[in-house]
Amino acid sequence: MTTPYPVQNPLSRFNRLYAEAQRLDRAILPEPHAMSLATVGMSGNPSLRIVLMKGVDERGFVFYTNLEGRKGRELRTRPAAAICFHWAALEVQVRAEGPVTQVADREADEYFATRPREAQIGAWASIQSQPIEQASDLTDRIAEFERKFEGAVVARPPFWSGFRLRADRIEFWRNRPGRLHERHLYTRSGDSWTMETLYP
Repeated sequence: MTTPYPVQNPLSRFNRLYAEAQRLDRAILPEPHAMSLATVGMSGNPSLRIVLMKGVDERGFVFYTNLEGRKGRELRTRPAAAICFHWAALEVQVRAEGPVTQVADREADEYFATRPREAQIGAWASIQSQPIEQASDLTDRIAEFERKFEGAVVARPPFWSGFRLRADRIEFWRNRPGRLHERHLYTRSGDSWTMETLYP
C-alpha cells in the first residue's frame, strides 16, 4: 500500500521521536544522538561504525569527522551512506539512506568552536585510522598541539569537517508483539514524500 503523505514529513516524525529519546534518563539512554553509519569501503565492501549526530533539519543529518580517516576517505570517494538510530528503551529504530555532501567551512567552523578544548586539540593530534607506532605517540602529539595553541583559540584543522546525509529513504520501525513489527517507509519524490507500510 502506497499513500501520498503531503502533511507528515518524516523529518518532523524523526524530530518528535528524537525529542522523546532525549528526555529519557541518561542511565537508560546515555547517547540519544548516537547512530550507526554505514559507508562503502574502497574495496566495495560495507564499513560500519557508531558516530554522533550533531544536527538535523530539512537538509539532512550532520556528523563530523577527520576527512583523512577511513570514513572521511570513503565518504569523499563514494558520497552515499546509510544511518540507523536504535532507541531500545522506546522500542523504535529509524533508518535513512541517501547522498552525502561535505558541510560548508563556515558551518564546520561554528560547530568546531563549540567543542571542548581537549576535543579540539585531539582533532589536531589524532592521525585518524593510522597505526600508532609507539605507545607515547598520541600523548606526545597532544602535548605538541597544547603547546602550539597555548593561550590561543584552537582553529579547526583543514582536514576536519562535517558531512550531511540528505535522506532519500527513511524507515521507521516499531516493536510489536509476535515479531509483527510496524514498518513505515518514506521515499522522497522531489519536494514531497510517499509512505508505504511494509510487511515485518
